[in-house]
Formats: sequence, structure tokens, C-alpha cells
Amino acid sequence: MFWTSYLLAVLAIVLAWPVPIFLSRAQWPARSPFTAMLLWQAIALAGGLSMIGAMLVYGLEPVGENLIAGLRALAGMVFFNAPTTALGFWHLFALSAAALLTAHLVFTLLLTYYKIRRQRRRHRELLDLLASPSAERAGTVVISHDSPVAYCLPGGARSVTVLSDGLMAALEPDELRAVLSHENAHLNQRHHLLLWAFAAWRQALPWLPTTRLAQESVNSLIEMLADDVALKTESRSTLIKAIAIVASGSAGARAFRPAAQAGLALDGLEAAAGVTGSDAARTTASRVSRLLSPRPELPTAVRGTVLAGCTLLLALPTALLIVPGLLG
Repeated sequence: MFWTSYLLAVLAIVLAWPVPIFLSRAQWPARSPFTAMLLWQAIALAGGLSMIGAMLVYGLEPVGENLIAGLRALAGMVFFNAPTTALGFWHLFALSAAALLTAHLVFTLLLTYYKIRRQRRRHRELLDLLASPSAERAGTVVISHDSPVAYCLPGGARSVTVLSDGLMAALEPDELRAVLSHENAHLNQRHHLLLWAFAAWRQALPWLPTTRLAQESVNSLIEMLADDVALKTESRSTLIKAIAIVASGSAGARAFRPAAQAGLALDGLEAAAGVTGSDAARTTASRVSRLLSPRPELPTAVRGTVLAGCTLLLALPTALLIVPGLLG
């Protein structure tokens, strides 16, 4: 497994640095947001697997020809007092680092989930007190606020879309339909789960610049996906105007607090994922630019190639870890 560990380390470095940078600067994701979203997920999963796998494989190299055999040998050492002399200092160091990194990633994922759930629960309690159910739209509540505010609050069967009085007064009926379609798309496509995963990745490895790039790109892509749903029923000009009006109320929405010291900025999905105002502004600019200068979707062959690349990204580290004797 000697060469396997080094190949996994190289793959982890490539997926942690140059690949995300190139992808974040590419223009084609706006032409196929769903395909680009799958690629970002594949990069994150394959990068994490390669990073942890490289340390595991190196640490277990003296006692097994692949990861499974090495883990069996390690279990024998831990639970059945098998000899540990085959493992040197650096092998034990690598195994400890792999265990610590895995625990850190899992703990951060769970902690981020807990924080988001707590924030949403507090947010819903405030909405229950200060918002009124819409008489015309199921699953929608209205808050009394002059700024144009629209966001969705995920919560399973209790998911709601929140609108402000100011927004409803500023939008024409077709523009309001576009906003509702956009927000419902976030809920129906479970975009909050993607935001949770990439927010946790960024919090776990804040020193890695590509975690920021990945989160920003994913935030932008989910907005484009929701825009595409709205475009199925409303015109492009209608959606652009609705986006501009909602964006104009962002500052007021962030300043709004339903209760003293509530600590909740009403940005829905973005607030839960830790998206800053500058991130939201860049995302809005990207969305408007995409709608103003529409480009055709990527050809089927290109999308198929990207999807094949996603499969390869996930299959390569997996094969290196479990195939006996691969690469020596």
C-alpha cells in the first residue's frame, strides 16, 4: 500500500486546492447548475475520502495489503492484544491523525446541524408570535415590515415561506408568483441540506480557502436552480424585477429583529448557512447577469462527461482503498 497512500495524498491536494479554484472561476456552471452541483459534491466527498484514506493507508501499510485487511489487523491489536511491533512511530502518528480528522469532521457536521436546528426553532417561535398566516397561500406567513423580505424556513411538514407587507405591496401579482415559486423550489429540492453540508465543511476546515469557494459556489448554484423553476411559469423580465426588488430590501431585512436580542437575521437558508451580506450580493449579481445574458444549457455529451468525471472521482479513492495490492 506504499504507493497507494502517496497517490491518495496527491489526489487530496489536487481536490483541495487547484480543482476548486478552477471550478469556482469557470463560466459553464451557470449553464448547468445541477451538473455543477453534483461536481462540487463529488469533489468534497472524494477530497475528504482521499485525505483521510491517505493517512489510514500509510499507517496500516505494514499490517495489510489494503484498508480492509489493515483495519482487521488493527482491530486485532486493539481488542485481542495482537503484537504491535510492526507499526512504527510515523505509522501510529498517521493513524492518530486520521482518527482525529474523522472525529473532527463528524463532530463539526453534527454541531452545525444542531446550531441550525436551534436557530430555526427560535426563528419559528418568533414567527408564531409575530407573523400571520396568509389567507390566500398555504404554507406562507406574512410579517409586518416595510422592507421587501422573502425567504423560506425549512422544517419538514412545518416548512413555511415568509413574506413581508413591504414585499407584497412592491410586487405585481406575476412577480409575487415568481418569488413564491423560487422559495418553494428551495424547500422542494431540499437545498438546506446542501447548505448544511458545505457550511460544516467550511467550519471544519476554515484555513482551507477552497472551503469558502465551495460554499459560495453552492450558494449561487442553488439560487440558479430555484430561478430555473420560477422561469417555468414566469417570464425572465418578471423574475429579474422580482430579484431586484427583494435584493433592495436585504439591508432592511438584516437590520430587522422580531424581538430584542433575538440574534436572527431574516435571510432564511442563507442565515442558517452563515452566508454574509457580501456573499449574497455576489450571488444576486451572478443571478441577474445570468438572466440578462442567457446562454444555452450545456450539450448532453458535455453534461454526461462531467457526470462520468463525478463517478470517477468517487470511484478512484474507493478502489485504491479496498482493492488488494493495487499499486503495490
